[in-house]
Amino acid sequence: MRRNDWTLIAEDGTELYARSWHPGERTALLGAVCLVHGMGEHGERYARLAESLTAAGFAVFAHDQRGHGRTPGQRGHTPLEEAVSDACRLIGEARSQCEGVPVFLYGHSMGGNVALNCALRENPPIQGLILSSPWLRLASPPPAVQVWLGKQISRFAPRFTQSTRLKLQDLYRSGYTDSAAWHDLYNHTKITVSTYLAFHESGEWALHHADRLSCPLLLLHGTADRVVSYAASEELASRTERLCTFLSWEDNLHELHNDLDGESVAASVVFWLRTYL
Repeated sequence: MRRNDWTLIAEDGTELYARSWHPGERTALLGAVCLVHGMGEHGERYARLAESLTAAGFAVFAHDQRGHGRTPGQRGHTPLEEAVSDACRLIGEARSQCEGVPVFLYGHSMGGNVALNCALRENPPIQGLILSSPWLRLASPPPAVQVWLGKQISRFAPRFTQSTRLKLQDLYRSGYTDSAAWHDLYNHTKITVSTYLAFHESGEWALHHADRLSCPLLLLHGTADRVVSYAASEELASRTERLCTFLSWEDNLHELHNDLDGESVAASVVFWLRTYL
């Protein structure tokens, strides 16, 4: 596997830190996967997954979203419209660097929301869509009065920041990766009120417009997820039944690729990718 670090130039000129992993010289390039990470993390946390994908012949492209990782901007402030646009730019870059092979879009958690909304709203030139524990609804949504209060605050202070209260023990069970993978310089537990509201609303919108999806979907979710709603993924699967392959992982938490069944999850992703080449 070889790796490149580069800058993804967004439509508005913002410079987004990006990296890509490519198969070694002895491995034929079969396709490319554009990966959109979740809230509070960054693309580097998918290096282990990239090892599995590149070994199977797939290049992996991952940028640090606005307000995350090594991309500049207020921590936890990720406007949805720009996030969707940035995902489209990443797809374009992958198509440019990997001419002649199919490109897939892969989103985890918040990135799953971005990826799904990108597919539904922009209909980008992708061969298929992979959603891992997508943020469509939270596992424990805030009370309606708190959401109402957030809307009032967002009117005059859209960048007002609160803690996501994410805890390591809610992400994955120990054994696959150690705590250092989460406690690094580029992770955070911040989210602005406008970002929360945008993703709250876009998750509902995506569920109610799922019939617009026009490409194959691989949907992955652990039954013990305490961060985002497993039931919402079941609902999405039922609304996209013709196109969707829904793989449920018993007792797994939020980050399937880092949980105890991570190797099996990666193998399932590779099998699905090869099926839809």
